[in-house]
Amino acid sequence: MLIKAGVYIDRLDPKIRKKLGKIEGLYAERNEVLIITSTYEGTHSAGSLHYANMAIDTRWPIKRRDTIIDELKKTLGPDYDVVPEGDHIHIEYDPK
Repeated sequence: MLIKAGVYIDRLDPKIRKKLGKIEGLYAERNEVLIITSTYEGTHSAGSLHYANMAIDTRWPIKRRDTIIDELKKTLGPDYDVVPEGDHIHIEYDPK
């Protein structure tokens, strides 16, 4: 796992932080490295769970992009939202 310069995972809520290994595993299955591009820092939409330390953004994998969203949703479970957002994937802990 790589973390973009200026991005920190130390404040992430344990409910999202404990899933990083599973997310990393899905990237590793594609022979790719998980790159976290954002957590709480930066500018996000009003009410974003980034500000509550409950969300991360990751770079898209190069290979098998068409299946990663479904695989992440299945692996993380119903309490996690996985949203494709242009140049990255947004993942948040948001139980219903």
